[in-house]
Amino acid sequence: MDQTLHQLGELLLGAVPTVILLALLYALYATLVHKPLRRVLEERRSKTEGAVEKSRADIAAAEARTAEYEQRLREARATVFKAQEARRQAALQARTNALAEARRRAQAQVQTAKQDIEQDRETAQAGLQAEAAALAREIVRRVLAPAGAGR
Repeated sequence: MDQTLHQLGELLLGAVPTVILLALLYALYATLVHKPLRRVLEERRSKTEGAVEKSRADIAAAEARTAEYEQRLREARATVFKAQEARRQAALQARTNALAEARRRAQAQVQTAKQDIEQDRETAQAGLQAEAAALAREIVRRVLAPAGAGR
């Protein structure tokens, strides 16, 4: 057993430089590779998260611009519809005014025609009365005239 312990001691003594070399290698790996790699990975993650946040902000801004554009579009459509309605109302009013003017003119023409007809009637009636009076005088003259005098 003594020999086994002695061999084990020699083995451990021979492993000391390997352990030191392994510890040195770990320290060099940690300072030269692991820390810079971790720093680069954290920087990449922060840039990626920053890019994602910037993308979200850009999307939100685009949505806001889209909503604003849609609102302006609705307002423009409403303005166009109002203008069309105003033009339609103006055309309807112009048509109503033209119709009223035509009715007024037709009414005036009817009144003028009625007056002309009334004047013609009065003139004809006066002419007929004059003729009737002349005929009545002629009839009276012939009826009252002596029987032999008129023939």
